[in-house]
Amino acid sequence: MPRKKILVAVAWPYANGAIHMGHMAGCYLPPDIFTRYHRMRGNRVLMVSGSDEHGTPITVTAEEEGVSPETVAKRYHRVNMDSLLGMGVFYPHEDTLFTETSTENHKEVVQDLFLRLKENGHIFLREMISPYCPKCQRFLPDRYVEGVCPHCDSKGARGDQCDSCGKTLDPVDLILPTCKKCGTAPEMRTTEHFFLRLSAFEEKLLAYTEDKEHWRQNTKRFTENWLRSGLKDRPITRDIKWGVPIPLEGYEDKRIYVWFEAVTGYLSAPKEWALHRGEPSAWEEFWKDPECKHYYFLGKDNIPFHSIIWPAMLTGYGGLELPYDVVANEYMHFKGEKLSKSRGNVVSVQDYLAHLPPDHLRYYLTANAPENRDSEFTWDDLITRVNEELVSTLGNFVHRVITFTAKNFGEIPEQGALSSMDEEVLAEAKKKTEEVAECIEGCHFKDGMKSLMELARAGNVYLDRSAPWKSLKEDKARCATSLHVSLRLVKALAVAGYPFMPHAMERLWESMGQPGGVGDEWSPLSPLAPAKLEKPEVLFKKLAPEDIAPIMGGRAMEHLDLRIGNIVDVEDHPNADKLYVLHVDLGDETRTLVAGLRPYYSIEEMKGRQIVVVTNLKPAKLRGVESRGMLLAADDGKGKVSLLSPSSPAPPGTSVDGCKKGAPIIGFDEFLSSEITIEETKDGKRVVFHGPNDIPLQMANGASIMPDVDMPPGAKVR
Repeated sequence: MPRKKILVAVAWPYANGAIHMGHMAGCYLPPDIFTRYHRMRGNRVLMVSGSDEHGTPITVTAEEEGVSPETVAKRYHRVNMDSLLGMGVFYPHEDTLFTETSTENHKEVVQDLFLRLKENGHIFLREMISPYCPKCQRFLPDRYVEGVCPHCDSKGARGDQCDSCGKTLDPVDLILPTCKKCGTAPEMRTTEHFFLRLSAFEEKLLAYTEDKEHWRQNTKRFTENWLRSGLKDRPITRDIKWGVPIPLEGYEDKRIYVWFEAVTGYLSAPKEWALHRGEPSAWEEFWKDPECKHYYFLGKDNIPFHSIIWPAMLTGYGGLELPYDVVANEYMHFKGEKLSKSRGNVVSVQDYLAHLPPDHLRYYLTANAPENRDSEFTWDDLITRVNEELVSTLGNFVHRVITFTAKNFGEIPEQGALSSMDEEVLAEAKKKTEEVAECIEGCHFKDGMKSLMELARAGNVYLDRSAPWKSLKEDKARCATSLHVSLRLVKALAVAGYPFMPHAMERLWESMGQPGGVGDEWSPLSPLAPAKLEKPEVLFKKLAPEDIAPIMGGRAMEHLDLRIGNIVDVEDHPNADKLYVLHVDLGDETRTLVAGLRPYYSIEEMKGRQIVVVTNLKPAKLRGVESRGMLLAADDGKGKVSLLSPSSPAPPGTSVDGCKKGAPIIGFDEFLSSEITIEETKDGKRVVFHGPNDIPLQMANGASIMPDVDMPPGAKVR
């Protein structure tokens, strides 16, 4: 059978933060499973991706931290490379590359694509209306504009997209837009930009998508809806200075827009791979061979860029293969919200790997994958599914078989005549491993994991029915055969389970003494090689809540320095109608805070009040006045806001129980990763910090931290 040739193109993560569970479930774990399987089948797979180091997410983070965009990009490139490698994704292989958009090669490929499309009449100049901040004195990139989504009325929608409903946006679409940097309402001014003539590709794209019945329903439906609504020409440059320069004179203050540039990485990365090999034209076998199939792995918010815009760009360039499959996952939620850096409700893969092995998470994220609909991530569910499924079913079967065989035979026993029960379970193993293969090839990884676990259950049933502990005394040859069959099932689990959980399956393979590596070939039911056996280590260890607690260190209360402060003076902010300037006594110092409380409290109501202050928040200038901290208040989301105070007076500077005095300075986004809400508890309403264990906010003497007026359960504290 001839080898298949496959390009696995993986979404490029923004280098402005650490990869989290949602990224891993949606974009990075599925292509690794897919690639490992196809390499086991002997297929030629080139897997590429890299850090998206340009665009406004990086510049936003850089400005917040007061460093250069390059500093931020390089930091998170290293962090995310470590996280991916730790999870077994982008493992070292000659046909794998995880690179960066800051390379000279990438710049050259992007500029070549730009010029070719322009030469072919697909790029043109046009004036457009763009948001301009009169205070910052600059045009605002999309992500520097926030407002209310015109489709779902959600607050905090960005100028490029609403995270709540997933709709792509333009800054002019937003209701009540503001500059993310200073809060000023932007003006709409005219500027000149290059546009991609996307409308010219409508008929070709309709024809291209017509036969894509193998696409997931969400991908095909989303794409068809876009096409039915009519394609509009799209700007591909922006008034920014961080990114790939436009390769034409007179446009030095503009850059190629990141959405146009980033997808080009799927072409620039194979070219870089070819250069590393010393074969500069080697990329062509993946891009100019019609027999090579291209699979793109991404989240659903990026569907149109991969199913419409990128195919249009490739068509306009000419001579290059279009995507065969666009494997888009839905969202993974945490407590009802999409896991998102911008929402601040994430736990990074880096934090997880510092405390637990990768395959526990690989199992859970695959078994709970958001393939066809959104899924929910909870720590309780992870613990339950790992313990009751992975440990008690698969791990238990493997351990029972190898331990009993090692103890009583010391080696893999010979197989004798097979009983009907033996033949039935081996037939079931053949069926289930074929299902695993079929599911992976069709990019249905969740179903593939389900079939793998069904095989493990069948193994446990067979072991109980064959009862080798009984036949050991009565018929040792029968015992040997049943154990040999059981070990064949263990081998089948190791081979079929390798794409999903490579680290554990490699250890299992070694404990069985089989030659080569478990990932060398797809041969789940090939004969066992003779081998000595010893009592194995436990394949998967059970999890307990205390195992999870250290992972949440980045969101634990110890990273907050919350102290009680006395408001000694309040004045109106000189440059903002909704802000107060507060002077707060913290015991050993008096600090200036800026707070948006004028619509809710009078100056008289504020003076003399005790409040809770986040004292380790990075200072920030708010409309010209530096705020050195932030007070905490509850907000019900419907216009009701209430300050937090201790239920009994405390000396200024007293720490809230569980917080760390002198904790390192954190940014506002990092603070937002701490979820604090009003909750109904057995002791009545309390202000609760949500971590691995929910912790009521209180003082060391037991005095509670409470809002000054009654607030509904679920009200958020910020």
